[in-house]
Amino acid sequence: MSYDSAILALSNDALRFVKDDYIIGLGSGRAAKILVKSLGSLIKNQEFNIIGVPTSLQIKLIALENKIPIVDVDQVNHIDVVFDGADQIDSQKFVIKGGGGALLRENILFSLAKKIIVMADKTKFVKNFSRTVPVEVHPLARNSVSIMIKKLKGKPILRSLDRGYPFFTENGNIILDCDFGIIKNPKALSQKIKQIPGVLESGIFLKKPDIIYKAKTGGKFEII
Repeated sequence: MSYDSAILALSNDALRFVKDDYIIGLGSGRAAKILVKSLGSLIKNQEFNIIGVPTSLQIKLIALENKIPIVDVDQVNHIDVVFDGADQIDSQKFVIKGGGGALLRENILFSLAKKIIVMADKTKFVKNFSRTVPVEVHPLARNSVSIMIKKLKGKPILRSLDRGYPFFTENGNIILDCDFGIIKNPKALSQKIKQIPGVLESGIFLKKPDIIYKAKTGGKFEII
């Protein structure tokens, strides 16, 4: 089932939070890609002076195609609003991210953002997290982190490409996809994961979104 029409509609609606001279965080994923294209049209039509901060090379290329000026995150000291997707959203409004491998950069943007807007289709909404948690790890710490994850009752699996080679993030790190079953206390779990030496980032983001868009069927959406 496709939610593309709803995601396009909510992306256009979300652009009302963009103002001239804003620094915009550009997240990763399907919803973010659609929003970046809509943002390019807004900049052209309104002649806005906008700077984009991408979280991945993929989004950077899409932003450049749509004539959005971009800078790296280390060139800004704040972000006015960040738009991003999510792999899961629980009833407490915590999000799991990192399915695409950009969790470290995405969480840095979250930390700098004055406003966080998350966009996802209705299949991503759950009472309690039930999917694997991506954990970005320095390659030298793969074994030691795996041992510690198991002590937290998780089952870590090294993320690999289709041909069996390890997946490396744009930061040169690996990702362990960790199965913790049903997660009822994501804040405590994320804090424990991030205390493990060699862990760069947990896919459970502790800074909650200010606004959540839920894409539904028939081109409709809901704002939470």
